Amino acid sequence: MIQRFIVFMFFVSISVSLSAQQKYTLSGTVTDASSNETLIGVNILIPQLNTGTVSNEYGFYSITLPEGTYEVSIRYLGFANVDQTITLTNNQKLNIELYESVESLDEVVIKEDVEELSLGKPQMSVNSLTAETIKQIPVVLGEADVIKSILLLPGVTSGGEGASGFNVRGGSADQNLILLDEAIIFNSSHLFGFFSVFNPDAIKDIKLYKGGIPARYGGRVSSVLDIYQREGNSKELKVEGGIGAVASRLLVEGPIIKDKFSYLFGGRASYAHLFLKLTDNDNTAYFYDLNTKLKYKANENNNLYLSGYFGRDVFAISESFVNVYGNSTLNLRWNHLFSDKLFSNLSLIYSDYYYGLELDFVGFQWNSGIRNINLKYDFKNYVSDNFQLNYGINNIYYRFNPGEIEPNRDDSGIVAEELTKKFANEFSGYIEAEHGITDDLTLSYGVRLSHFARFGQDKLNVYANSPVEFNEEIQIYEEAEPIDVIQPERSEVLKDFFNIEPRVALAYRLNDKTSIKASFNRMAQYLHLLSNTASPTPLDVWTPSGPFIEPQLLNQYAVGYFKKWKNNTFSLEAEAFYKTVDNRIDYINGADLIANDDIEQVILNGEARAYGVELLFRKNEGRFKGWLAYTLSRSEQRTPGRTATEPGINNGEWYNTPFDKTHDISINASYDLSKKWTFGANFLFQTGQPTNYPTGQYVYQGLTIPTFGLRNAERLPSYHRMDLSATLNPRKNESRNWKGQWVFSIYNVYNRMNAASIRFEENTDTGRNEAIRTSIFGIVPSVTYNFKF
Repeated sequence: MIQRFIVFMFFVSISVSLSAQQKYTLSGTVTDASSNETLIGVNILIPQLNTGTVSNEYGFYSITLPEGTYEVSIRYLGFANVDQTITLTNNQKLNIELYESVESLDEVVIKEDVEELSLGKPQMSVNSLTAETIKQIPVVLGEADVIKSILLLPGVTSGGEGASGFNVRGGSADQNLILLDEAIIFNSSHLFGFFSVFNPDAIKDIKLYKGGIPARYGGRVSSVLDIYQREGNSKELKVEGGIGAVASRLLVEGPIIKDKFSYLFGGRASYAHLFLKLTDNDNTAYFYDLNTKLKYKANENNNLYLSGYFGRDVFAISESFVNVYGNSTLNLRWNHLFSDKLFSNLSLIYSDYYYGLELDFVGFQWNSGIRNINLKYDFKNYVSDNFQLNYGINNIYYRFNPGEIEPNRDDSGIVAEELTKKFANEFSGYIEAEHGITDDLTLSYGVRLSHFARFGQDKLNVYANSPVEFNEEIQIYEEAEPIDVIQPERSEVLKDFFNIEPRVALAYRLNDKTSIKASFNRMAQYLHLLSNTASPTPLDVWTPSGPFIEPQLLNQYAVGYFKKWKNNTFSLEAEAFYKTVDNRIDYINGADLIANDDIEQVILNGEARAYGVELLFRKNEGRFKGWLAYTLSRSEQRTPGRTATEPGINNGEWYNTPFDKTHDISINASYDLSKKWTFGANFLFQTGQPTNYPTGQYVYQGLTIPTFGLRNAERLPSYHRMDLSATLNPRKNESRNWKGQWVFSIYNVYNRMNAASIRFEENTDTGRNEAIRTSIFGIVPSVTYNFKF
């Protein structure tokens, strides 16, 4: 079936191509001249025809043009602009090498009338960051951080300092698809949110899709964070790294066979816990991770990649409590060029998220996690200069381990117990076209078809009506008792779901510097993170859709206005969005999620919605660069009663999600004082996070019990802070191979004690309840030394 699909699409492309006589294809790969690293998103422009294309995720580009002589302009941020004249009388391959701007002596400047392709592209609601930009942003403890950097973008927030994950356009953290070299990452944080799992030295390209998400992505309903690792230098050995106050990193890359076979190995580790040992403190908190990548260029049409990631966090209180968790991924990829118009990528991917807990004082060990094997085959077909076709298939097999308990010593008295493992399979196929209707109007339209099957397991409850019952006498929801327990065969499909997920986007160019865009996308999410906290924790458990849990279904609409002026020195992006999510999980009052083998007894299906306006103003060139981002939005959910007599959750009314931030302002700025000194600054302001405060109290058997009103009716105080940094590049760097760099930073300059939470306790002296604010960070100075040679 797969072969027939591929052959059919190939002949479609041939038939369309033959209809355009006297046209030829210019194609090739764009690389960094110093390392042979392929470059993503390079603009290849044809000013005479007011058209162009961009290089894909593997540096490949293709464009079909009428016969003739053209000037080709190549443009990429951070690299010298290049002009080259070509004469097309047949299909031609043009591989392009770009030099970094600082190293180029004969830089060619592109003419001012060459338009920016991004204005005419229908893709919207996407933000890109380079590794260099991320390294210039001041962060806590001086460690450059991918997740902390995207929090400065419009529509992106977090649960606060020390909180793991991130929230996009009012969505929860589990609604973000996080990909590292196409492998799914289930936990993006180290040390419970203080650092991200991504080593900035190993990162090549980062894109965050918040809306208008292309059909090749699926499985989450809020965003896609797509990260690609570098491929390794195939020309010469290079080493770089950094030494910081709490962590250090080292990356080595070079050729195995020059210009043909390259490697990259990167490692990172924290060591702040070692200082605790000097004070006879037995507690431990550290992380380490490893990045690796091999690239083999078999010939002009075939490339092989093997990439991997392994990370672990260890948190221990003496030897009585030990917590270990982390991600592992492995990806084998084959790039194949069928022709100068048809590019393919075949990937076999393994991903594993593990969570372990050992309580020695109790005498047991707890293990849980989720594994998946992913096979995907993607095609990019450059049919003509104004028509591009993307299509492919994807199959993911999941194994969920909610948890297993086993004794860690003979005298513990603990009986081994295992929660019911779950198994599922997610298959999808997609096709999407980018179609230039006119010189000013471009459409992107496509569809993703997804099928999710939940397989048999060792134990499955059967209920008379529903796993959750409503007790009308005391007006509360309660766990229903199963009437039977069955053991379906592993090959049996307990329940399956099929969804059609259309995607459409358009861009209309008002002039060379201004465009308007609109998009709609429908997406399905079959996995759910069971968490009733504002910020995910490693103890939270993923569970698949099935007999009692429906998949989440998103509909999102967005419109935008985009403008560039003064030769791209300034740019403005303004977007408005509205989205709804059906079947959003909600929890009954008093729900216990930890080690719950019958999770269906404490959850109900509700709905969610979010809407708002995002503004992003950038200054892209000059000594002073940066951006101002502002988001005005609402994020709400509700769970009405299932019958006329049930009140639902919160009386069935809309209430703020834990991720609702009405106002979100971020400012990032950098100033190049000289080749030696660069200064950076951040400022953030966010409306306080929704929370619950007691509305009253009563005394029961001598204990004071607080009572609460409607959910998330109160808020924490507003969050704001300012960060500063100074980067020193010594002048002696210019005359030697060893290049050192000092980064001095101050996080939270004015020592704002932002509230991570507010709890209420009884004052033992006065007998009155008091509000106690918990803060994570005050002012934090740091220094990091970076090097490369």
